[in-house]
Amino acid sequence: MLFEQRLREGIHDGRIVLAFRRWKRCQVVAGHRYRTGTDLVEAVAVDVVTPADIDADQARQAGYADAAELIAGLRGDERLPLYRIAFRRLDEPDPRDVLASSAFLSEDELAALQARLHRMDAASSRGPWTMAALEQIATRPATSSADLAAAMDWPRPDFKLHIRRLKALGLTISLDVGYRLSPRGEALLGALRAAAPATPPADRPGS
Repeated sequence: MLFEQRLREGIHDGRIVLAFRRWKRCQVVAGHRYRTGTDLVEAVAVDVVTPADIDADQARQAGYADAAELIAGLRGDERLPLYRIAFRRLDEPDPRDVLASSAFLSEDELAALQARLHRMDAASSRGPWTMAALEQIATRPATSSADLAAAMDWPRPDFKLHIRRLKALGLTISLDVGYRLSPRGEALLGALRAAAPATPPADRPGS
């Protein structure tokens, strides 16, 4: 459940505790934890409401000046159900961030990651993709996902979905624009590059 940058400070300091979303089906479950883009929050309650149910106090708790501003900022078809999500910020680190911060990989961890990436490659209809995506991010940090997707000749939504799988392994970090490798991702890529067989030099003409 991502939030725009301007709302993240309010979520972090506890001023923002509500969110409103138009969805075909509910994408949040009370009691489950979600990442906001900066913090980890827990959904406390999820209710279907109408725009008329939103008052000024709820709008302020969602980070808006008034109900009119909130309703005007809602995305999606007006015919879709409108969900009100109450949440609380958890004062603990995101386990994914803790994983990503480790720059050391044991032999067992390296082998497990290699096996996981191999399975991800094998399961993808696009064939092997994990190393290509990691190399793209390593050589082009803070590059928009649209440009990275175009470089791999993928649709942007499909590319972003695949990168989320790398992030779940603690290998990449999302930026305001694009991505970068995490310390864990850099350690993995460095190990894989070192293990890759050297490319023999091309024969010179006449040799």
